[in-house]
Amino acid sequence: MTFEIKKLDHVQLAGPKGCEQTAREFFSGILGLIEVEKPEELAKRGGVWFEFATFQLHIGIEEPFSPAKKAHPAFVVENIEGLKHHLKEHKIAFTEDDNLPGASRIHVLDPFGNRLEFLEWD
Repeated sequence: MTFEIKKLDHVQLAGPKGCEQTAREFFSGILGLIEVEKPEELAKRGGVWFEFATFQLHIGIEEPFSPAKKAHPAFVVENIEGLKHHLKEHKIAFTEDDNLPGASRIHVLDPFGNRLEFLEWD
């Protein structure tokens, strides 16, 4: 039997119990992702889902919670300088990283301490 992995459906990050509103403020309010409704059975577990283009980012509740400091999703952006300016306006810290040849990239911690990477290819 042969198979082929077609695409990435979603990435899940963890958040602490009760984090949904903070996640909405950051991922929708700051980053512009669109919240999508969770299926009823899964909604009982808490958390919140977002989407952009054809991808989804899920924030799931994890107890005890521990943020992902190394593992991370990486988002390709257009106009990373504009994103940096936007983050500065919202007082969101980021670190610049020039270790990937051919890319401009930054790392941001979400409100729960999870690492996020944003990059733009030259």
